[in-house]
Amino acid sequence: MPLTYRDAGVDITAGNEFVRRIAPFAKATHRPGVLDSIGGFGGLFGLREAGFDDPILVSGTDGVGTKLRVAFLADVHHTVGIDLVAMCVNDVLSLGATPLFFLDYFATGRLDPGVGGRVVEGIAEGCKQAGCALLGGETAEMPGMYADGEYDLAGFCVGAVERGKIVKPETVQAGDVLIGLRSSGIHSNGYSLARRALLEEKGLGIKDEVPELGCRLDEALLEPTRIYTKAVLGLLAEQFESVHGLAHITGGGLVENVPRVLPEGLEPEFDFNAWTEPAIFELIRSAGVPEDEMRRTFNLGIGFVCVVAPDASAEALETLQRLGEEPVLIGRVKAAS
Repeated sequence: MPLTYRDAGVDITAGNEFVRRIAPFAKATHRPGVLDSIGGFGGLFGLREAGFDDPILVSGTDGVGTKLRVAFLADVHHTVGIDLVAMCVNDVLSLGATPLFFLDYFATGRLDPGVGGRVVEGIAEGCKQAGCALLGGETAEMPGMYADGEYDLAGFCVGAVERGKIVKPETVQAGDVLIGLRSSGIHSNGYSLARRALLEEKGLGIKDEVPELGCRLDEALLEPTRIYTKAVLGLLAEQFESVHGLAHITGGGLVENVPRVLPEGLEPEFDFNAWTEPAIFELIRSAGVPEDEMRRTFNLGIGFVCVVAPDASAEALETLQRLGEEPVLIGRVKAAS
């Protein structure tokens, strides 16, 4: 009897069905600059067609990390794609770049077109929120590499910024203020600690209703990472000269990510009482996680930080509010001690 690829664990028919299902999602993210459709060996994007004169390309790549294990436990797959886009797009925004296009990599042991379709639907939704095109991607079916029902995600975003509009850390000065943009919760960092604290130490079930959260545990843990394109690009369009630095708050929290956009000799000073944290963080803290560990692991409710000249801070706050944010002054820049 002949041995086929399907006998070895790879179903080409399922792969073709998957591509058919996801094509409409990609088409819905079309933006100026896209020069071809999904399905070829590569995606084409024209910077001139996108409206740039002297562009510098900015790229970012990331994954979703162990947040995927929560998705597997909960059997919820339509939100992690948003996380994937957000983790890449928010990094690109930190240099002042406009996100242009995104490509994803989806790997699994056995392709389930239904699950895969829900993941890519989330990726397309993230791209729409970010204003970038889902230009293509790669699906890998690798029997023996992943347990049944599991997959991994990675992706990258390419953006562009005019040469004279790059946000450079050397413009930051002592006295600049730190304006925080609120997170939707944990976002996509610290899930190994969050799972240990909540599922093991506190003994919660993934579908448990948690009164402190006002929802089921999986709903809180799978809340998608916020995408800050509208707010950040809107602020830069109106106040570029006053915006001295931008920081995406990922692994390491405020205490490790804000210093990345400060020149040598300066450091941030935070007022951790300036905002109210999402309830999920107090629940994690109550499992015995010390405060210094919380601050160096989680965003604690602030997902993005704008470093702004002090005399422009009031106008920046007004601009961000008009753009739909609830910005908060969370500290300042000072000379390093």
